[in-house]
Amino acid sequence: MSRYILALDQGTTSSRAMIVDEAGNIVRMAQKEFRQIFPQGGWVEHDAREIWSTQMGMAQEAITAAGLRAADIAAIGITNQRETTVIWDRATGQPIHNAIVWQDRRTAALCDELIRAGHELLFEQKTGLRLDAYFSGTKIRWLLDHVPGARDRALRGELAFGTIDSWLVWNLTGGALHITDASNASRTLLFNIHTGAWDDELLELLSIPPQLLPQVRGNSEVYGETAVGLFGARILIAGMAGDQQAATFGQACLDSGMAKNTCGTGCFMLMNTGKEAMTSRHKLLTTIAWQHGGQRTYALEGSVFVAGALVQWLRDGVGIIRSSGEIEALAASVPDSGGVHLVPAFVGLGAPHWDAYARGTLIGLTRGSTKAHIARAALEAIAFQSAELLEAMTSDADGGLTELRVDGGASHNNLLMQFQADILGVPVVRPKITETTALGAAYLAGLAVGYWRSVEDLRRQWQVDRVFEPAMSADRRAARMMRWKKAVSRSLDWEEEG
Repeated sequence: MSRYILALDQGTTSSRAMIVDEAGNIVRMAQKEFRQIFPQGGWVEHDAREIWSTQMGMAQEAITAAGLRAADIAAIGITNQRETTVIWDRATGQPIHNAIVWQDRRTAALCDELIRAGHELLFEQKTGLRLDAYFSGTKIRWLLDHVPGARDRALRGELAFGTIDSWLVWNLTGGALHITDASNASRTLLFNIHTGAWDDELLELLSIPPQLLPQVRGNSEVYGETAVGLFGARILIAGMAGDQQAATFGQACLDSGMAKNTCGTGCFMLMNTGKEAMTSRHKLLTTIAWQHGGQRTYALEGSVFVAGALVQWLRDGVGIIRSSGEIEALAASVPDSGGVHLVPAFVGLGAPHWDAYARGTLIGLTRGSTKAHIARAALEAIAFQSAELLEAMTSDADGGLTELRVDGGASHNNLLMQFQADILGVPVVRPKITETTALGAAYLAGLAVGYWRSVEDLRRQWQVDRVFEPAMSADRRAARMMRWKKAVSRSLDWEEEG
């Protein structure tokens, strides 16, 4: 048997490839950032061709840098930024427009229109999602309505829709496979998470032809092989999952009640709810975590749209720091934020607010405020937003957590992780391997080809790096959260509708 798994981790700001060994260790990683395109306020796009070229380039670089050949790779696992939407020509493989990114808010007015027409509950009951511009369905509708000739071509079966997983598999197989997996399908507003099928009623409401859609597969199965000539040998493609579901699997949150929080571009908290598609009373999402062995596992999810992207903004947008790594030392140079709060509602707010018209707010400034206070407020904002998610999640689940597992780039920031534990009031546990998104994709692929025998093998591999214990008093925690919520209230409903 070949000795390694190749995980493709296609994220919002970069494409990464990782070589994973049997012990779950990352042998080699290659990463490349790609362009973020902002055509106008609230709009975010990517060039899907650049996504493919960077992802393929990183895969080849990782294999070569590890001193391997394609024949040494047992299987490929794919994980991806989820709701980002691509439509391409089936004959040429060329996108008809830039990909519309999950952060994009251009369809907020369409969502409002559907809500006013009384369709909100129907979408929530069938998909577990909010009627929000975050998800793929209204992005597809926008592309069909605004790209000349797109709707007619879609009706003739000439076009294909996919989230980034579908786009990568299409290219990896030379157009042989147009598929997605259950976790990504569950993020489209078009997929019934209870029946496990595309929903004709929802497709009709959004005027989306079913012939656009990919076939939905499980998260851990052999889908096919890479095209001849792509890697020098054909490699099995055997696992796919949206990034947050993959991270949940990689964190070994395999039992009902376990939860993880991934802090990357955004912050995403998922709690495994087992076979139960639990309905949230606090505006969280019900989503498919994974489908494996013929069974669906569900999760509750809370989404923070801007987390690590806030640090990127401090670096690129306002120049407070020169590199992302500088923020921890700058924030630690002051004992607290000096009353400054930064609400990063740059593209609206996700759970539990779901306000597409909220905008970023920097409040509490005095003449004594410095860039260090702003940096500290930025890190605290990531933790405060996550605390709101956990508050909603534990209320929905009628019970508290004993710990929260963390991963993603921001989990390496010790100041942030300590404040996260303080403001949550529960231990925050960082694993030795924090690249759990790619690891989850690797695990799903490896299980499908027998590289790992069972999920019990994976559970045993998970190891703790550090536990951050809460050190803030309950009264202080409550006062800080109250102040944060006051700052959030100032950011709500700022942008005009339409």
